[in-house]
Amino acid sequence: MAGTDCVALLRGINVGGKNIVRMADLRAAFEVAGYSAVSTYIQSGNVLFESDGPRVSLERDIETMLESAFGLSLVVVVRSHRQLRSVVDRAPDSFGAEPDVHHCDVIFLKAPLTSHRALQAVDLRDGVDQAWPGAGVLYFSRLSERLSQSRMSRIASTPQYQDMTIRNWRTTTRLLSLLDERIVR
Repeated sequence: MAGTDCVALLRGINVGGKNIVRMADLRAAFEVAGYSAVSTYIQSGNVLFESDGPRVSLERDIETMLESAFGLSLVVVVRSHRQLRSVVDRAPDSFGAEPDVHHCDVIFLKAPLTSHRALQAVDLRDGVDQAWPGAGVLYFSRLSERLSQSRMSRIASTPQYQDMTIRNWRTTTRLLSLLDERIVR
């Protein structure tokens, strides 16, 4: 029986020249830890893999493995193929449909942080920022022509940020597409 297809979203690797991890080394670490069908997408810490392990401990197990392999304490958010499909399918109407007008991001939340608690930490600028709660995510949109006025970056200074990782809409939908392709194989 095949395992569950998942994506691990790592926060804070290969950003601004810090926490540099080669993708080949990251894939190898996942394989050594017993995960199968491991692949990565772009350099910012997106790992697609298959697991037979219990879902409840996947994030903690991967964080422990990464700290052991690379000496980095990283936040890891794991979503199954089904969960990522739900994130994309349940996005607000027209979310991501006009990338030249709105810059759209998905803020993935690590339990026990809920979207309603995370939304309380978001400081929205009228006329620039919008946010919507979702299942295990916040959807965040910024007006592209006023991007420099967005308050999105303030999220990083909140205590709730410790249980978040952010992906733009294009990366989110591409990760789903890559997981979809695994079904065809």
